Amino acid sequence: MSAAVVTPALFPLFLDLHGRRVLVVGGGEVAARKVLALLDSGAAVAVVAPALAPALAALAKANRLAHIAAAFAPEQLDGSWLAIAATNDNAVNRAVAAAAHARRMFINVVDDAELASAQLPARVQRGPLQVAISSGGASPMLARHLREQLENRLDEALGQLAGLLGELRGRIRMQLADLGQRRAFFERVLAGPAQSLLRRGDAVAARRAVEAELGSRPTPAAGRVALVGAGPGDPGLLTLRALRLLNEADLILHDRLVSAEVLALARRDAQRIDVGKRVGGDHDATQQHIHALLIEHARAGRRVVRLKGGDPFVFGRGGEELEALREAGIDFEVVPGITAATACAAYAGIPLTHRAHAQSLHLLTAQARDGDADHDWRALAKPQQTLVFYMGVQGLARLRDNLLTHGRAASTPVALVENGSRPQQRVVAGTLAQLPELAAAHAVRAPALLVVGEVAALATRLHWFGAAPLGGERQRCPPDALARAA
Repeated sequence: MSAAVVTPALFPLFLDLHGRRVLVVGGGEVAARKVLALLDSGAAVAVVAPALAPALAALAKANRLAHIAAAFAPEQLDGSWLAIAATNDNAVNRAVAAAAHARRMFINVVDDAELASAQLPARVQRGPLQVAISSGGASPMLARHLREQLENRLDEALGQLAGLLGELRGRIRMQLADLGQRRAFFERVLAGPAQSLLRRGDAVAARRAVEAELGSRPTPAAGRVALVGAGPGDPGLLTLRALRLLNEADLILHDRLVSAEVLALARRDAQRIDVGKRVGGDHDATQQHIHALLIEHARAGRRVVRLKGGDPFVFGRGGEELEALREAGIDFEVVPGITAATACAAYAGIPLTHRAHAQSLHLLTAQARDGDADHDWRALAKPQQTLVFYMGVQGLARLRDNLLTHGRAASTPVALVENGSRPQQRVVAGTLAQLPELAAAHAVRAPALLVVGEVAALATRLHWFGAAPLGGERQRCPPDALARAA
């Protein structure tokens, strides 16, 4: 089996090539497309090729490019800021790349990402506004597909608005020295009539609308807090409202278990503070510190997002935080998230309330405020019900023993879902009797969710995300279970 090709992370950069020499090696149609884009950016283009395609020949005749009618030689790169190898001869392309690398010059090699040190992205352009899309050379066709989608979605008036704001940039920076003031100004402009006026062709009225916003003195907005559920980790499970608030936030207080992929969707200049609780720490003191931070920053006029894994109201202490905000007179809102029980079970192929196996569903925590939770184990030990335990990795032996002591069958299926919905998700399946030994054997670590009940057996048959479940003894799942439920 061949090793997977690892595409390096690329740093996106827009280059000012106006008046700067760019060498293009190749005289065919592919080279012509690159040359036209370079000329649009104002580059001084030189093309190395024994002969030119008609489009390039016409440009050379019009003195829009310099034609070097020769085979490639390394010294032709001297004085260039960028090089592009666009021939159909791999040996020539490799020679151009080697010479460029030796000169520490960025080189784009068409259709050969491994030789290139620069990639030319698919672009969507609206006046001075450009959106560049790159797959790092892994899939140019995917980048082109996304470009086509954006071409249909981005209004032409955006380019005109970008040009207008560019003209007023000096005044905007002078009159609105504070970054927060400038951000609020741009939000008012984007929500105002300027773009619609430009779409109708009334540039004069659009300019007046923007200048009116620039001259206004809006009342400073009061700070507020949004308690937002981040879900279990997959950023695709965020609600649209959560995504909007992440893009508006001045400050994000996030839990330890909020995934990096979710945080990456937030506004880049938003301040991020990790307030996650650590094992062995003083959780009550940490919680009081969170309350103090929420109140402090909201009173300073900031838009604060309290980002919590899963749903804030399902074992998330969200209620305590709202009580503190209400007592302090801070305005707030709540955006629910997909709780770990439903998300992790779904990604593990476990229907929590499959009607052939479960008549009830219990969401439980293995950790109470003062230690292990004390549940009604006799009631929980009854068959035909699904138990989902949050924060259960540390107390599995005690949990197993309590259920067995009160009558739950040792053969009851269980499933531990570690990092549910994330790329590194693992599912460990077995029986209640095996539970602590299974977790130890597979080194299960938080975040992990435990599902106990007949439905857990379906993980071995209905898994669809990631690898198949790990585990010991195969769980008993009646083959006609699904048919009986139909």
